[in-house]
Amino acid sequence: MKRFRHSIAFLVLAASMGTVPAQQPAQHAQADGIPVTRLSRLRVLSDEDAVNQQSKLQYNQLLQEANQKNALFPADHPQVQRLRAIAKRIIPHVGRWNPEAASWNWEVNLLNSGQVNAFCMPGGRIAFFAGILQKLNMTDDEVAMVMGHEIAHALREHARKRQGESQLAAIAGKLGGVAASAIFGIDPQLTDFGGRMAAQAAVLKFSRGEETEADLVGLDLAARAGFDPRAGIALWQKMGAVNARAPIEFLSTHPSGDTRIAEMNKSMPLVLPVYARTRNTTVAKLPPYRTTPLPKA
Repeated sequence: MKRFRHSIAFLVLAASMGTVPAQQPAQHAQADGIPVTRLSRLRVLSDEDAVNQQSKLQYNQLLQEANQKNALFPADHPQVQRLRAIAKRIIPHVGRWNPEAASWNWEVNLLNSGQVNAFCMPGGRIAFFAGILQKLNMTDDEVAMVMGHEIAHALREHARKRQGESQLAAIAGKLGGVAASAIFGIDPQLTDFGGRMAAQAAVLKFSRGEETEADLVGLDLAARAGFDPRAGIALWQKMGAVNARAPIEFLSTHPSGDTRIAEMNKSMPLVLPVYARTRNTTVAKLPPYRTTPLPKA
């Protein structure tokens, strides 16, 4: 048991210090757009096959239950066809961010629910809730921003990363403040309790980082697919307006606000040229972005 604990501790430290090989970005990725970074090393603490199997099981169960309740839109529904057409344009560009994703069995479905929500599970399993289309009255560009954001979570393997972070925090708590110091850069003078609390705070910080990464990767994906990245700004302005009327579930895990929009604006010079290229024009000649009004309350 003691040797097992030492092995776990070594794996944790190796993952955090960089001795576990990380997947490299695609060698021939275009240099413009959002810079491609390494996938998190923390994901190696979570079994990829187990995560994918769990994702597949949960997604199929969700579809089965929705179908039984007549809450699964058929394939010939105009909104389903719309979502799948947008996904068809985005998916060819996923390999830039995760080479394995090019061989995923991508799925896109629409659930008849008033929730303002959408997600993409590991393996490329996408679901939109009708509420997000109805309550935000989104343009195709804005739908692409939501879809790109959710796809980005799957591409960057955030589910595995979060599991790895949880295991890391649990191990750090068991091993005490000294281990937490080595992994997170925490003051070794902290008590074991202080080390555990600091480790948990680090996990929460990673979660906020994941959202920022998903925003920027989503902008890049959408721009390469020919969708206007400026729609991301309009989308989150709409989100804020709808949330002001009544809190929506989507924003409980997808924080909005001026900081988020500022991050997108800061990256706009990187992605607008990519979008302009798909239109065979220049950034200076792009017309202003036009959104659609929110439905009346």
